[in-house]
Amino acid sequence: MKDFQRPVDDRFFEDYVPGIDVQYGSEPVRQDDLLRFATEFDPQMIHTDPARAVDGPFGGLIASGWHTAALMMRILATSFLNDAASLASPGVDELRWLRPVRPGDVLSARFEVLEARRSRSKPDRGILRTRITVTNDRDEPVMTLIAMNMLRCRDQG
Repeated sequence: MKDFQRPVDDRFFEDYVPGIDVQYGSEPVRQDDLLRFATEFDPQMIHTDPARAVDGPFGGLIASGWHTAALMMRILATSFLNDAASLASPGVDELRWLRPVRPGDVLSARFEVLEARRSRSKPDRGILRTRITVTNDRDEPVMTLIAMNMLRCRDQG
């Protein structure tokens, strides 16, 4: 894996070069958080009712895919990007949920920089495309996506 030359708090667009390949995170999936998230945002019995979920298609309670995405976002925002450079995201491509995430799992994320190009219309920023693979503590991929982020340039030229 190819790592960054600068710590997260000192990274700008120029630091995100294609070929960077890093892994971060140790986000535990807690049942109370899973239930709270699902009750509010994804109220399906496989996410909200441990007793009924046993007879469901996954044989037990699983996290909402959106909860998994939110945990990935915490890793992205705290370990891969920073407030000084991160401007916004125009979206994600190819979002896939590959395996159920269960209470007690611990998630991490691998970030592979695919493309980094400076904006022609706004040269103070660049667009970054990153493949993200979220894995559980058994190193099984549970979610993948390609994220796009707009980042401030260190060199405002």
